[in-house]
Amino acid sequence: MPEPDFTPFSYLTAPNAPLYRHVMGAFMQAKRRFTVHMRPEDVHSALRTTQEAPYGLETVTDALSRLVDWGNLRADPDTSRVTTVEDFHRARYLYQLTREGEAVEQAVTAYDEALGRRGALQAVALTDIATRLRALATLMDTAKPDRAKVHLTLRSLVDRFTDLADNAQAFMGSLQRTIDLHDADTDTFLAYKDRLIDYLERFIKDLIGTGSEIASLVVALEERGVDAVLDLAARREAEDAAPGGDTAADDDPRQREYERGLALWQERWQGFRSWFVSEPGHPSQAKLLRSRARAAIPQLLQVVSTLNERRAGRSDRSADFRVLARWFAQAPDDDALHRLWRAAFGLSSARHLTVDDELLENPVAPNTSWEHAPSLRISPRLRKTGSYERRGKPNRVVDRSEQRRYLADLAAKQNAETAAARAALTTTHPTRLSDLGELDPQAFRLFLGLLGDALASRAPHATTVETTTTDGTMAIRLTALDDERQAEIRNPDGVFRGQDHLVDITDLTEIDRSERSA
Repeated sequence: MPEPDFTPFSYLTAPNAPLYRHVMGAFMQAKRRFTVHMRPEDVHSALRTTQEAPYGLETVTDALSRLVDWGNLRADPDTSRVTTVEDFHRARYLYQLTREGEAVEQAVTAYDEALGRRGALQAVALTDIATRLRALATLMDTAKPDRAKVHLTLRSLVDRFTDLADNAQAFMGSLQRTIDLHDADTDTFLAYKDRLIDYLERFIKDLIGTGSEIASLVVALEERGVDAVLDLAARREAEDAAPGGDTAADDDPRQREYERGLALWQERWQGFRSWFVSEPGHPSQAKLLRSRARAAIPQLLQVVSTLNERRAGRSDRSADFRVLARWFAQAPDDDALHRLWRAAFGLSSARHLTVDDELLENPVAPNTSWEHAPSLRISPRLRKTGSYERRGKPNRVVDRSEQRRYLADLAAKQNAETAAARAALTTTHPTRLSDLGELDPQAFRLFLGLLGDALASRAPHATTVETTTTDGTMAIRLTALDDERQAEIRNPDGVFRGQDHLVDITDLTEIDRSERSA
């Protein structure tokens, strides 16, 4: 096999590479307009309309000659405009792209597009894929599917799916770079953050709905026998196979092309299936993409929080050191450098680390430099561990038994008072409020709480209400009376008056205790 010639790539690294790129771009544009040959004047005119600073005709002619030497262009004598003997002896050429030059330019264009492509999450592509799968299912329902329609549907499905997968991969890669703040401008990021999150949420929603439909269609097609339509597509492609000169006479090139094409279509279908259909232990690529898009939303919010913290002026040690380095570089003299160093790193006396009798007897001013201050003995433990312990026995453990005994007695006293209040209020039958008599302060406070709970729970126009206290210890049943009799309940602080009611109060703790003993 001959060694490849890479000379046509030389114009990419030559000193005038931008000029050569523009010239080759003009030839590629002319080829798209089905123009085969171009004169130097034509190239110069094309560059003059596309460049802000157009090149001269002589410069363009020299560039064309260099491209011919590298093999990117071919020069043919131009005899169509010869009118005099001088024109005949003057070098005139028609230039056209060579096969090598066109291949190099296509490769460079694909390289630029791959680097510049940001990608997108194509919800429309999901809909198109589902539409083509439904069309394929319709073709499979016929007794004899049309090979041409089956082949075109599968090719369209592969092309749309390839665009979806490539764009999704490119988008997630650019999104991760944005999250990592490698190429994100702060103001730009904050400006489009809301639109980006909304974009992700809409794609996740479409991926959940349409993706599940695609997975169902894939499974249904496999149950109907998708291998049959793949076989039809492979056989149709094999019909155009040309005979090869290096094969045996009895070797059918169409059979070889069919086998290769069938393996390729089966591989494509398996890749397509794994993108949308999950297997035990192997989640689908769509599910992984959905998880990645979901995870990107809180990561974006975290980036926003980080940017806001930076804008709020919170400490950023690396940024502080960079600013300090600039200050050091801009210092006018050595004295300023020393002052900046002392202010930044605090190289003053550190005698506050320990205070002893010697320091108290001979105090040192705080602004005294460590270089001029008397020496200070530091505990080896402080140097080793960063903590300092004074010599002597440890502090005595405080005995809290007396305080705990007091708190226990206080809790027992309060429980006894509460139990006595419940016993004083408990009734064995419905009783008028006016018959409760006089209540002590603890029982009166408990009664007011019960009465308030009952009145708050009573519905409009209801005459009877039953409720339980929030702690579940007591229940009250309150019934309004038709007479206008007023009830009075006396307590050490005064007299409580109001419309008389029938009241029935039950101590639930006593009932629970009796049930447990039984």
